[in-house]
Amino acid sequence: MTMDTHIDILSEGIASGAVVMTDAVRKLTIGGITRLYPVYKVRLDYLYYNNQNDRIATWISQYKVDNDGQVPDPNNREEYNRVIESFIVESNPKAIKATTQNIREVDQREPAVVLYDGRIIDGNRRFTCLRQLAQENERFNYLETIILDKSVGSNVKQIKMLELSIQHGEEGKIDYHPVDVLVGLYVDIVETHLLSIEEYARSTNQKPSAVKKKIDVAKLMVEYLEFINAPQQYHIARELELNFPLEELLKMLKKCQSDEDAESLKICVFSNIMMRTSSDLGRFVRKIKDVISSPYYDDFIAEQTALSYKVLESLPPVGQVNSETLRQTIKNNAELSNELSRSMDKALAKVQHNETRTRPISILENASSLIGTVSPEMLVTLNSDETSVLSEQIDQIDEMLQRIRKAIEI
Repeated sequence: MTMDTHIDILSEGIASGAVVMTDAVRKLTIGGITRLYPVYKVRLDYLYYNNQNDRIATWISQYKVDNDGQVPDPNNREEYNRVIESFIVESNPKAIKATTQNIREVDQREPAVVLYDGRIIDGNRRFTCLRQLAQENERFNYLETIILDKSVGSNVKQIKMLELSIQHGEEGKIDYHPVDVLVGLYVDIVETHLLSIEEYARSTNQKPSAVKKKIDVAKLMVEYLEFINAPQQYHIARELELNFPLEELLKMLKKCQSDEDAESLKICVFSNIMMRTSSDLGRFVRKIKDVISSPYYDDFIAEQTALSYKVLESLPPVGQVNSETLRQTIKNNAELSNELSRSMDKALAKVQHNETRTRPISILENASSLIGTVSPEMLVTLNSDETSVLSEQIDQIDEMLQRIRKAIEI
């Protein structure tokens, strides 16, 4: 079905019988004002997925790579919905199956939210499940939803803030993948300047400081994709679950003494992520923390940097990188991946050996600090029995120290 995305589904739908008012209502807060909105039954072919949705935007990045930069056109509603539906199902097939079964048994329980032109702001999963169920039974060919008028969603910024408010700002919402959230943050605040940090924070019920931190992580995600010659291919970041390792990397970068040190560390981590040297990327990044604070870090980072240049040389050029070519690159450079792993293992072994060797010093330093907190004033109130116990403890400590002294004098 081809349909202009600027139609008013309420007036045209009611006239054609495709939209019917129900007795139900849904409470919704928009612009700080909470009120009850009537719920309608809207025929599915009058509706379409919101391409400004963060989750959908991530998957569209993959579609562009697979289709020579083309994106599905919302005006060709049926084809557009078919493409986006496959993304929604793939993003969480277990949730889709569970929701589909629930709707089949008890019908749709929670009304969705759509704009006057049929754009779905809240209810993508329910819409997806109903589309699938409608192929089996015509009674599922309607979505129960409130319809917001033109004054609510008349421009891109209003639509985005409304979607954020509903999907992220309400209690109990929503199971978005962390990478999808990072993509939305980066696109809306950094890339397009659609929203300010304060507007995003207000719409999602977060502190601006929390949003700023996520933006820093999102920038690292973008840098990583550029590093592997796959700019804006956000689905790759999603496949790798990059949010946690990049959060750990951000903490370490803030402790770097110079921009040069920070850049070297980023290249090291990016190369290991690219070559999949660990099945647990977050754990791998945490291992680097142990090396950073050791005397072996400079040698480690120099060795890793040299290997990183080989990683970069192994990559296809921009425009030829996708998930499959990355897998092939890793397969063709297995020895390089092993070299990166051995470099890390060697540095960790040195750190652990040094920790074992210097452990007696650390123990005595801690003991000395504790004993130093005992002042003469603290002893005045002790009775004779307590003084006797304290004297025995001092004798035991003295004996142990004598044994240690004899051992180091041999």
